[in-house]
Amino acid sequence: MPVTEAVRIVDEDDSGIDRAFRRDVLQGLSQRQKAVPARWFYDERGSQLFEDITGLDEYYPTRAETEILRDNAAAFADAIGPGSAVVEFGSGSSAKTPLLLAAIAPAAYVPIDISGEFLRASADQLSAKFPGLPVCPVEADFMRKVTMPDAIAGTPRLGFFPGSTIGNMVPRSAVDMLREMRETLCDKTDAPAKLLIGMDRVKETAVLEAAYDDARGVTADFNLNLLYRINRELDGTVPVESFAHRAIWNDEIARIEMHLEAERDVAFTVCDQRFVMKKGETIHTENSHKYTKRSANALLLAGGWTPIRHWRDAQDRFMLILAEASELRMAP
Repeated sequence: MPVTEAVRIVDEDDSGIDRAFRRDVLQGLSQRQKAVPARWFYDERGSQLFEDITGLDEYYPTRAETEILRDNAAAFADAIGPGSAVVEFGSGSSAKTPLLLAAIAPAAYVPIDISGEFLRASADQLSAKFPGLPVCPVEADFMRKVTMPDAIAGTPRLGFFPGSTIGNMVPRSAVDMLREMRETLCDKTDAPAKLLIGMDRVKETAVLEAAYDDARGVTADFNLNLLYRINRELDGTVPVESFAHRAIWNDEIARIEMHLEAERDVAFTVCDQRFVMKKGETIHTENSHKYTKRSANALLLAGGWTPIRHWRDAQDRFMLILAEASELRMAP
C-alpha cells in the first residue's frame, strides 16, 4: 500500500523560518546558562548523524533495545494484541519499528517527526517492507498535541517512543510531553490507548560517558551540527570552530549532560541579536536522564500513564515499558 502524502504541521513565517526554532534559540541564548532544546538537533544532517551514532561500539542503547524487541515478540503480541494503529513519536529512520510491526499485526503506522525529508524517506522504506500496511507520515513537533490522520479515526492506538528520547527532557518537560502524547493518542477514539516507551537505566559512569563522547567524534559532530543549523536557518554568525563538544555525568540528578564549550571569548549574532560568551562558557544542548524502575514508573504515572509491563535486555542496560492511558481523576 502506498505511503499517504505527509501531513505537515509546522509553524513557519513568510520567510520559511520555523518560529518555534527561532524562539527557542533566541530565548535559550539569552539565559545566564545558555541552552537550546535537544529536539533541534534533528535537521536532515542531524538525523543522519544520529543514525550513525546508533551504530557506534560505545552506543549501547540501540543494540539493547533491539535485543528486547527481537527476543520478546510473542510477549509484545500477547500484551498489545492485533489491530492497533502504531503512532511513532520522533520516528527517525524507524530502524527498530519493523520488529514491533512484525510482532503485533497493526492496522496502520503513523510516523511523526520534525525532520520532513528524513521522515518521508524512512516512511517509503518501511512501506516497502510492509506493502499491505497503511503508512501515514506526519511532519510535526510531537512535544505538543498532534492531530491524527483521518485514516485511523476510531482505531485503537499504540504510541511507540523508543530510544530513551524521553531522557532528553527535564522531569517537568517529560511529564508535559507524556500528557500531550496522551491527548494525541486518546483523541477521537473510544478505545484505551497504550504507550510502549524506551528508557535507559542507570549504570557505570565510564560506560555512560563513552556512549556520549565516542572515540570517532561522531557525537561531537552531532552536537556541533546544531550551530551550523543556527547559522544556516537563523542567519547566524556563530564561529563553530571555536566550540568543543563536552559530555559530563551529573550523578546528583542521574543524567548525562552535553554542552558546547567556547574555547575562546566569542561574539556572534542570530537573527540580528548579539550574543557574547567568555572562554569556558557553555551552551547546554542535551540531557540524557537515566532511570531505575521506580523512577520510570513515577514519571509515567505523573504523565497520565499506568505501567503494566516491563522488559529488559540480558545485561540490564535498557528497558521497554508498556503503559495504558490512566483514567483522569481529581482525587487519590
